[in-house]
Amino acid sequence: MNLYVSNISFKLSEEGLRTLFEQFGQVASAKLITDRETGRSRGFGFVEMDSEDEARAAIGGLNGKEVEGRALSVDVARDKPARSSSGPRRW
Repeated sequence: MNLYVSNISFKLSEEGLRTLFEQFGQVASAKLITDRETGRSRGFGFVEMDSEDEARAAIGGLNGKEVEGRALSVDVARDKPARSSSGPRRW
């Protein structure tokens, strides 16, 4: 199950994010989203867990929990909406 994690401290690394979630079960991947130009964390990311039960336990245990001075927001990630291939029309 893929989880969306926001309000992440800019000090937290991907390894630190993985470690937080490993308290609740097997983590398949942990990814912080970074700014393309600066490489700095944008304060959110995604964690994929193998078990839905473990992922739900992580949501319950970490949503609202303060980590490095910021209260995490953890929820099930939604699928990205499909983009229109035509784009804006220019006449």
